[in-house]
Amino acid sequence: MNFMTDASRRGLEKLTEQIMEESSARGVALGITDAEGNILYEHYFGWRDAEKKLPIDRDTIFGMASVTKSFTALSIMQMQKDGLLDINDAVKDYVPEFTNKNLKDPVKIWHLLCHSGGFFPLSRIVVDQTAQEMGIEDSLDNELVCRDDFADEGVRRVAGRLDEQTRFTGRPGQRLSYCNDGFGLLSDIVRRHSDCRSFAEYLDKHILKPLGMDRSNIGFLRNSLDENAAVLYSQEPDGSWRCDRDYENNAFVLHGGGGMKSTLGDMLKYVAMYLNEGMGANGNRIIDRYSIQEMCKPRQFMKPGVYYGYGLETKQLGDMTVIEHGGSLPGVSSNLSFCPQAGIGVIVLCNTMDVPVYAIGDAALRACCGLPLLEEKISHAPYQWTDEEKRQLAGDYVSGEGDSFSLQIEEDGSLSMTLNGKYAELTPVYPWQGMVRKKYTDVYLTAIRDEDGKVFAAHYGSRVFPKE
Repeated sequence: MNFMTDASRRGLEKLTEQIMEESSARGVALGITDAEGNILYEHYFGWRDAEKKLPIDRDTIFGMASVTKSFTALSIMQMQKDGLLDINDAVKDYVPEFTNKNLKDPVKIWHLLCHSGGFFPLSRIVVDQTAQEMGIEDSLDNELVCRDDFADEGVRRVAGRLDEQTRFTGRPGQRLSYCNDGFGLLSDIVRRHSDCRSFAEYLDKHILKPLGMDRSNIGFLRNSLDENAAVLYSQEPDGSWRCDRDYENNAFVLHGGGGMKSTLGDMLKYVAMYLNEGMGANGNRIIDRYSIQEMCKPRQFMKPGVYYGYGLETKQLGDMTVIEHGGSLPGVSSNLSFCPQAGIGVIVLCNTMDVPVYAIGDAALRACCGLPLLEEKISHAPYQWTDEEKRQLAGDYVSGEGDSFSLQIEEDGSLSMTLNGKYAELTPVYPWQGMVRKKYTDVYLTAIRDEDGKVFAAHYGSRVFPKE
């Protein structure tokens, strides 16, 4: 169904332009499709190259960042359907470099699919640094994404580092903490145990070509050299802007967490496949309905009303379900979303980092469903933490990815929060849980306690931060 009116369309475009201005976004591609692959709406804002004023079109290449995780999960589910693995198997049975040595219980494939392996966040092991240390370079004749030696070194580094962790968020499967390394291991399982020599080849053979996604790939140099690839814009710590086509910038050494590059036209074909529960709009079925339903099933709590499945998130839009995933890397903000009941899929792609494109995607879905563009924020009943809650919550929480926050008891007895050194207004909403209200979304902080009731970490956003 599509209840978008001229007024809601104009409102959607005005909201997109507002978000772009607030975030200094250079270019945005927005598209809406139905299950039959009919493009119901597409619009291009700004530029793929703002300096040269080069426009965006349906074939302009953007980075997908973490939207890649849905492709990785889909690959694993295809392999399970084909009898090549069982997601209830232990990861160490497929990736021998990962020995599971410091965890009492085995980490299983399904744990990695929903970020519940038990691992605290870690800094990225990246493509360019690894290649430099190996003394190799990317080339069109011998791409890094297809090299066995590069993949072998990547999995040694990733698996070895996970094995060295001695503190954990909980038992495998107990709770979510977003883990790019876990999806890196999943893509290595695809490389090693499928009928293809690389993860890139598997995607091309089993997903991209069958769906007619001819402008999509896992690659770096080839996209940097493509004349219709977006320039990537990201702000440096000193406030200056970096503008280039370095698609290796901060890219994961194993590509299942964020390596996909694609276009609006191709991604609309991809989201239509989900609306058809595994069948492309071109009639090619790439997986069975059951597997898609398993991917979309809510499994791990993210925040009130939002859960993670296998490479996809689930939330509610009124009485309807929305499935989605976003992504962020230098020069990349992306969002995929679809509503099965409405039969609508939305893709938003941007060539600028840290743009809340999920708000654009939500507004597009809401417009198609005849709802107000912006969702009314949740109102919480007043709540005050007990002295014991505040005492235990107070402290420093540091993520291995570089983010941190501190909670401190003030003279008036309130609990204040600084996030990456800046004040954040934290409102208590429930026992052991607070909320930071932002313009387009709310971020929740939830204490994590051990068996004795002692706070040892806190879930903030999609990560679990250990308490120092």
